[in-house]
Amino acid sequence: MASSSPSLNEKEHDVGLEHQQSDVEADAQHTIDAEFGGHEARKKLEKKLLLKLDARMSILIVIYILNYIDRNNASAARLRGFEDDLHLKNQEFNTLLSILYVGYILMQIPSNMFLNYIGKPSIYLPCCMIVWGMISTLTGITKSFIGALLTRFFLGFVEAAFFPGALFLLSKWYKRSELGMRTAVLSCGSLISNAFGSLIASGILDGMEGRLGHAAWRWLFYIEGALTMFVAVLAIFILPDFPATSHTWLSPEEVRLAEKRMEEDVGVGDEGETEAGGQLHGLAMAFADWKVWWLALALTSLVVSLSFNAFFPTLSATMGYNSTITLLLCAPPWVFATLVAFAMCRHSDRTRERFWHIAIPLAFGIVGFIIAISTMNLAARYISLFLMAQSYAGFIIFLAWVSNSIVRPPSKRAVALAFINAFSQLGNIAGSYVWPKGWGPTYAHSYAICISTNGLCIIMCYVFKKHLERKNREFEAKEQAEGRPAGFRFLT
Repeated sequence: MASSSPSLNEKEHDVGLEHQQSDVEADAQHTIDAEFGGHEARKKLEKKLLLKLDARMSILIVIYILNYIDRNNASAARLRGFEDDLHLKNQEFNTLLSILYVGYILMQIPSNMFLNYIGKPSIYLPCCMIVWGMISTLTGITKSFIGALLTRFFLGFVEAAFFPGALFLLSKWYKRSELGMRTAVLSCGSLISNAFGSLIASGILDGMEGRLGHAAWRWLFYIEGALTMFVAVLAIFILPDFPATSHTWLSPEEVRLAEKRMEEDVGVGDEGETEAGGQLHGLAMAFADWKVWWLALALTSLVVSLSFNAFFPTLSATMGYNSTITLLLCAPPWVFATLVAFAMCRHSDRTRERFWHIAIPLAFGIVGFIIAISTMNLAARYISLFLMAQSYAGFIIFLAWVSNSIVRPPSKRAVALAFINAFSQLGNIAGSYVWPKGWGPTYAHSYAICISTNGLCIIMCYVFKKHLERKNREFEAKEQAEGRPAGFRFLT
């Protein structure tokens, strides 16, 4: 009778094949890394490159904090006479808040196209920052609604360059497995500003009233605008350009490694070999890709569900404490949200998984909304604020997923990142009308809208995940049919 177990010779043959395969893989890796002095030398050089890069990119966090503060300081100025001094009436203040997003939406796509064309973010982004700091400062000298309206419109117009530009800059340097954590670190700028922006404004508003004959709210714009311009000048000397245009702070070997990393990450270079038709071709490619529209709609739905952010002090005030305690109570939930975002993004990068790291924080956010609807108990409502705030972790990972999923060519990615972020600002405009005073103090209708839009985003992300998994299976089948090694895969 024939035995079903493999013979000793067969086992030895299989082991030999495994050794040969591992030797071939090792030789291939050594050949790839030979120009950097071998595998170990490359690892050391790559670590050095990332340390240099992270140190320079860290200023983006400071810029984002100032970007967010300059955008939202009108709400703080409202507490100390902004409306009365400018003789605002009816919905004029709300119009001042909304008009910023008109310029913000209009400028993002042309801004990123121009940034990709010139390849000099170290000049372009700080120059935009200087201009928006100047506009913010000029808001302090306005005397009427029209003057404030113009400054707010152009503020959004110029501020639009920063966030999509920063995301694009990160995507030019970091591999897909590294982007989630870096995007989280950048986005912590907005979370930190949520936690402490009101407290910083409170210090200025309380301490500067009447100084040199100016109202405290005018000093708020003067001081914060001047600080923005000061940091912008520093950023010119700190921010990196793109790998192909950064030769002053990197050695030629480090520049080559930076370019090589991006080639290996997606199986193709990031410049000439992927840019066949120029900037307008990238625009056409982005708008012809259904994934760009799908992600834009999903992010817009998510942004509506996160609209509680702009009304966080109002929601905190429903617990019945005075204004000082209310502002203090706003900080811990956002500190908690920052910690959750770090942990989730780090784990998402390590596991190379995106959907569940988006869906889980959003699901906990829905739990927070349900708690807020169900009870006016102080402890329960405060816990609900923590659960709502941590859902921002899903938003941050979503942004990284966009960069991972619209990979090449760079001109298309630049337009896609800008368009998705710009389109999602429609959620901010809609979200500003989700929290009318008449729905307080329970805001049950507001929370119901947030639950709906949050759930819609999760469903759309799940559909997108399934699409990417199907594409990955197609890639694998094609590689096996052609006898090629495993190549590019979408992160799902």
